[in-house]
This record gives sequence, C-alpha cells and structure tokens, in this order.
Amino acid sequence: MYDLAIMWDWLAFAVRWTHVIVAIAWIGSSFYFIALDLGLNRNVPGPADGEEWQVHGGGFYHIQKYLVAPGAMPDHLTWFKWESYTTWLSGAALLAVVYWAGAELFLIDPSKLDLAVWQAVLLSAAFIAAGWIGYDLLCKSPLASRPTLVMLILFAGIVAASWLLNQVFTGRAALLHLGAMTATIMTANVFFIIMPNQRIVVDDLKAGRMPDAKYGKIAKLRSTHNNYLTLPVLFLMLSNHYPLAFGTQHAWIIAALVFLLGVTIRHYFNTLHATGSGPVWTWGATAFLFVVIAWLSTASSWDGDYEALEEAELSPYQTRFVEAEGFDEVAGIVQGRCSMCHAREPNWDGIRWAPKGVHLETRADIAHEARSIYLQAGVSHAMPPGNLTGITPDERAAIAAWYRGAGTEVAQAD
Repeated sequence: MYDLAIMWDWLAFAVRWTHVIVAIAWIGSSFYFIALDLGLNRNVPGPADGEEWQVHGGGFYHIQKYLVAPGAMPDHLTWFKWESYTTWLSGAALLAVVYWAGAELFLIDPSKLDLAVWQAVLLSAAFIAAGWIGYDLLCKSPLASRPTLVMLILFAGIVAASWLLNQVFTGRAALLHLGAMTATIMTANVFFIIMPNQRIVVDDLKAGRMPDAKYGKIAKLRSTHNNYLTLPVLFLMLSNHYPLAFGTQHAWIIAALVFLLGVTIRHYFNTLHATGSGPVWTWGATAFLFVVIAWLSTASSWDGDYEALEEAELSPYQTRFVEAEGFDEVAGIVQGRCSMCHAREPNWDGIRWAPKGVHLETRADIAHEARSIYLQAGVSHAMPPGNLTGITPDERAAIAAWYRGAGTEVAQAD
C-alpha cells in the first residue's frame, strides 16, 4: 500500500505537470489570436480583412486575415485544436486521479451530503456535463441574438452552480469543479462548434464554393467567450492551494466574483489591443472586486464544536487508520508537532488559517489525512516547514510504520 501511495502521488504530479504544459500552449495561442485579431490594420487594399506586421526572434512576420476565407485553399493549413483537447484530457485525468480515486479525502464532505464514492463520482461528472449542455442550449436559443443578455444569464448560471456545488462537495472540490465545468465549456466550444464550422468553410473552398460567413461569426463568438472565461478557470484551478479561497462559508460567492474579475481584466487588454489604450476604470473595478473577495475570505466556514468532532462517528476509511497499530503514538506526534498550525484556530504566530485547510486536531482529522501525513512527514521531510517543531527521525519512522501497517492489515483482511 505504501508503494502505491508514493506511485500514485508521482502519477498525480506527472499528470498535473502535463496539464500545466498543454494549458500554457492553449492559453498562449488563444490570447495571441485574440490580440492579433483586435490589433489588425484593416485599412489595407485587397481581399484581406486586415493585416499586421510583427517582429519576433530576429525576424519579421507579415500576417493577413480573411474575414470569410481566401480565394483558394492554401497548400498548407495549420489547425489549432490539440492544445485545447490535450488540456481537457489531461485535466480530466487529473480530476480522476486526485478527486475520484481520492473521493473520501478530497471530494466527499459528509457534513454536507453523505455520499458513497460512486455517487460522488457520478455527481461530479454530471455537474461538468450539465454545464456544457446548459451553456450550449443558451447559445443556440433565440436569445443568441442578444449577446449581453446571454452573458448575464450565463453569469447567473455560474452563481447558481457555485452555490450548488458548495452544498454538495468539499469547498476545495466545489471550486475545482466549477473550474472544470467552465474548462469543459471552453474545450467543447472548440470540439463541437469552432472546429466543425471551420471544416465546413474548408470543404466549401475545396469544392470551389463561396463559404457562408455565418460559420466564421459563430466560431468567433464562441472563441470570444473562451477568452473571457480563461482567467477565472486559472484562478479556480489554483484555488485548491489557498484555503482562504475555498475554506470559508462564502466560497461560492468568491468563485462567482472571480468571473467578474476575468471580465474586467480581459476587457482592459482586449480594448488595449484594439485601440492602443485600455480603459482605466477596469483597474479600479478589478481592485475593488479583489478587496471584496479578500474581505469575504475572512468569514470562516468553521462553526462546529471540538467535543462533537471527537465523538463523531468515523468513516470506514478513518477507522482503518485509527485501529492500526501505532495510531496513539502517531496521534501524539501529530498533535504535538503539527496541530498548532493545522487547527481550526491556529495558535502559531502569523498563521490565521490552517495551511491548505488541513486540520490535524482530532482522531478523525488525523485518520482522514493519513496519506498526506505519511507523504509529507513520514516519507519526505516537507513538513513541518524547515522542521520548525523539531520532529525527530524516530517520529518520522513511527508515522511511516503506522501508515504501512494499516495497509498491511487491510491486505491481510482481504
């Protein structure tokens, strides 16, 4: 079991690394083409809709854009799609590795909704799929001719989804799933709308027909939506490292406001690329929203009492580690070396919230975080930071032996 824990953690690291790499490629190309399109010089003669001269890497680039299509199909055409697809696929793999395989640790919050693992996984997948279906139906409805109204309805849906996710999953998982739902909308835009429309245009060119301009307009609209959704997705994907974002009772409001932050920031840069000057008011709006988010984060979601936690019924996962040999010794080590920071009310100077929202005060807390304790303080010396509390090699060995022993007992029982 302990070998599996180490290998699984490295697998998660490898998938996360892959996800970040391909996401950089996708976001980079997306931002580049939006900036390119907005900055085109359209006062040029000829069939092109606009052109731009750029300099980079010691060379000059002359770029032209055709509003519908060029007069003939070029011999070489570069498609931008795999950046999006691999970002979504690697993100889905990371979701499965961390949140589905680790549902008892990171996805399920029994105090909100006591779910079986399979129920939590199905709900997770259903939320993500429902986000795309609802968004796509909205964009194809009669309201599609009123883009501002569409965006307002979309934001209302995001607020509702944020609230609902926080009623079902852990705070960390709720924000992550809102990000995954939004990222799915973005990739589905590419896969189901943008790429098929571009293929229609290409097929028309090959057949010698004049392509219909509506396909390009539809694709451009979805691409613009993606542009405004990118920054909120990045925030939500990073939020699991910051309990001030996910560990408060107002986490669902914080998540919703982040989408407004994305709008103000992108509006500034998009206007800057189009006109050479971005609206100054967006800086003030962005700063104001960020201050509101920071203020909301100070309201803790913790309102239970310590004694009730001590007496709470343990889950089967927690019971496995509580009943394992060496638990009492490990509990003493953790409570003496770690709980001053990893508490609901930390008493270490300068720490107001438990790092990453991890609490290590009760038996249930310690059993619930068994794998993290093993990896952070048993196998590695990541915790405590700089070994500030002076955990000894023997204590680390005791933690490792306890975790491995729990795995051995489960294997023998099976």
